[in-house]
Amino acid sequence: MPPRKSKSAKTPAGNSVVSMDEPVFRSRKERLSAGERLSQSLPHALHAEWKPPRKHRDPIELLEKSNRYRLANLVPVRYGRMMRSPFTFLRGSAGLMAHDLATTPITGINVQACGDCHLLNFGLFATPERNLIFDINDFDETLPGPWEWDVKRLAISFVVAAGDNRLGKKASISAAMECVRAYRERLRKLSKLSPLEVWYDRLDAQAIIDMAPTAEIKKFREQVVAKAKVRVGDYLYPKISSEVAGRRRLIDQPPILFHIDEKNFLERAREALQDYRLSLPHERRVLFDRYRLEDIAVKAVGIGSVGTYCFVGLFFSAENHPLLLQFKEACPSVLAPYAGKSDYDNQGERVVTGQRLMQSSSDIFLGWTRGQNGRDFFVRQLRDMKMSAPIEGITAARLKRYAEWCGQTLARAHAKSGDAALISGYLGKSDSFDQAIGQFAMAYANQNAKDYAALLAAERSGRITALIEEE
Repeated sequence: MPPRKSKSAKTPAGNSVVSMDEPVFRSRKERLSAGERLSQSLPHALHAEWKPPRKHRDPIELLEKSNRYRLANLVPVRYGRMMRSPFTFLRGSAGLMAHDLATTPITGINVQACGDCHLLNFGLFATPERNLIFDINDFDETLPGPWEWDVKRLAISFVVAAGDNRLGKKASISAAMECVRAYRERLRKLSKLSPLEVWYDRLDAQAIIDMAPTAEIKKFREQVVAKAKVRVGDYLYPKISSEVAGRRRLIDQPPILFHIDEKNFLERAREALQDYRLSLPHERRVLFDRYRLEDIAVKAVGIGSVGTYCFVGLFFSAENHPLLLQFKEACPSVLAPYAGKSDYDNQGERVVTGQRLMQSSSDIFLGWTRGQNGRDFFVRQLRDMKMSAPIEGITAARLKRYAEWCGQTLARAHAKSGDAALISGYLGKSDSFDQAIGQFAMAYANQNAKDYAALLAAERSGRITALIEEE
């Protein structure tokens, strides 16, 4: 995607955000120089500070606002999952952090942003060609926005994860800086490639195995990859379904998995499937038509998504081969109040378009639809070799290596939609930006800890209700 002539808009915080409009072709050297000039007017050191907004900032109030699209009976589940640790709190508070990041300095350069860029939203999954790759795998909040917001949230997530594992301040800031260094250096290399070369760039599982520094680590990575390869629908569906009156049905496990008790609900779901079908490329429609919907139920997934509608559809082919599809409600992005509303009327289409733009390869069944009640959904396979890195008990060395992969992957995702040379020119070749974000991440991790404590206090006082699930 060529660089774009920018039309500036102002965020509520007064920051200038650049939109992606008319193509403008400038040489890489010109764009690097423009980025370097920008770094003089907005020095890297300005990114190091975190100061809470001067206006009244109630984290619980902001979290409660984000519940307006959620099912009331699942909100306690969401809070219960957020209360497990400061890291799970961070995972569930993307809207709160978007509110805060909108007050920080930005360069005014837009990319297709993830919007919820933390380390567990990266992982392994299968391409349509059945190759296993490492990439970003969650796009509920994706929207064109400042590249810095993704980088900052990702760096913060490494500091908070390090804190949860009691790795110490040195390991925390080291992981955050490694993430930013990998982003900066990979973006510089990508800025030298052709648009097609950037589009084809990917990090596959075998490359990760081959990069292992020791035989022990190589064996561990091989085990993780082997485990991911069996995480498919054929493996999962017997665990969440059973035979009822001669037909396969999803097993009710309220409030985590349950059926909608409404007349003709299954018929309405089949009608929504027709719109979903039309969102697929023609050849994928041929594939989809070889399956029939057998059952559908609500499933509470993740942390940030808990409470929004998420359906699991159980499909079978003529010879009873199973297919599990996830129909996940797409609400307006948490970035929208600060970066501008989506160009897409259907929020599911927003998610699908952003995902296709950022990922090196996307799910073969990726599409969108709208229900009769006006709710938007995006669709994908429920599990297709999808797996995130286990961070409980992670060592400082492993966390730092993982930070490198995530930083490199985010750079490639941003390079696909944004101006890699312009951003690279701003970042420069020194580690001054890495250090600034390392300091910022440490400071914001303290803010996250305070907000987490506020959530615990709100539950104790009865201001909110939380449901603590059994591990």
